[in-house]
Amino acid sequence: MPEPTSSEIAHVLLVDDDVELVNLLRVYLAGDGFRVSVAYEGEGAVRSAFFGHPDIAVIDVMMPGLSGIDVLRRIRAHSGMPVLMLTARGDEESRILGLELGADDYVAKPCTPRELSARLRAILRRSLPKMGSDKALEAASVRIGELVLHPAQRRITWSEKDLVLTNAEFNLLELLIQSAGQVVSKSALSEQGLGRSFQRYDRSIDVHLSSIRRKLPSLADGRPRIQAVLRKGYQLLTD
Repeated sequence: MPEPTSSEIAHVLLVDDDVELVNLLRVYLAGDGFRVSVAYEGEGAVRSAFFGHPDIAVIDVMMPGLSGIDVLRRIRAHSGMPVLMLTARGDEESRILGLELGADDYVAKPCTPRELSARLRAILRRSLPKMGSDKALEAASVRIGELVLHPAQRRITWSEKDLVLTNAEFNLLELLIQSAGQVVSKSALSEQGLGRSFQRYDRSIDVHLSSIRRKLPSLADGRPRIQAVLRKGYQLLTD
């Protein structure tokens, strides 16, 4: 799916069975410079995600029929489009499940339209490939053995094959690669990778990095390449 450039209007798909809330968010986001499509139930959301070509989707977890989690699962089976989940405040189980299935982030309801707009812009800003000449793209690459970061193209490869990463996973692994061998704090990972301040009991970083670990081959001694450092953060180990 093509990504919007900075000169294009980002297309947002809003999915929630709360018609009043959707209308409120639609009006605000449209006034804030987004193009907005809406769906009020899961099946319509899946159709809109595949045929409406949105740049990002906002999906409520709790919907009758096909739930937001089911919609996310169907989207992730075919698309890496950024997805932001709307979750009930305190609904930790749905939040973690959504992240494990590939959601890029979440916003707890009730949320303000301004907060949602800021989160959408943060995710989109981190999902856009940087533009530049082929020479600049090559020079920007970072290699750690078989692991290669191509930041301008938003690609990370292992043994010359692309790793299949969500936008959030790419952002976090990019930060670890750029600081390979050093500990990166959870605060830095959250602020620079997810675009929001780290909250003490927020497990989003842990869930995303657990998924990344499964996508990277282990070291020769069997240890995962990404290690948690108690009370400090995470570290990408090198061979």
